[in-house]
Amino acid sequence: MFYIIGLGNPGEEYKNSRHNAGRMAVELFSRLFAKEQPKKATIIESSEFMNHSGRAVAKYIKSKKMTQSLIVIYDDIDLTLGTIKISYNKNSGGHRGLESVIKTLKTKEFTRIRIGTSPSASAETSAGKAKKPQGEKKVLDFILGKFKPSEQFVLKKVFKTVSQAIQTMMEDGREKAMNQFN
Repeated sequence: MFYIIGLGNPGEEYKNSRHNAGRMAVELFSRLFAKEQPKKATIIESSEFMNHSGRAVAKYIKSKKMTQSLIVIYDDIDLTLGTIKISYNKNSGGHRGLESVIKTLKTKEFTRIRIGTSPSASAETSAGKAKKPQGEKKVLDFILGKFKPSEQFVLKKVFKTVSQAIQTMMEDGREKAMNQFN
């Protein structure tokens, strides 16, 4: 059994915000794949705010062994829009929602899928270096801001890629998904 959570904030005011990219990706995965294979995946729907995400995960993950099957999906301001990065057993990188999960579970041994939300320094390509805002207030305003229509177009493709990556992990393992999608 896999346990999948998309980090984000509950409520209409945060819907379609950059900080809810993980939650949005899991919603699409749930519509595309999870209903076909309900015995393979449990979607963790959180009513917790981002910085308390660990509370939602702790309701399902009761042992260190279960963390091996946990997939946490979240926004990453250090990656450019249109990119994802799959990793395992890494630090939080300063992401407070992920910090909450690590602190609550007392381990880093789970899979993450990071979804890039920053514009590229080179506007023509999403493969460039991330052009993220500087300063705590600007960062906060950016991540809590809504995706622009042009960004939502890119996100639809990204969310499908995330869904395919999760499906690959469930069928063929984390390593294959990392090799195929990173």
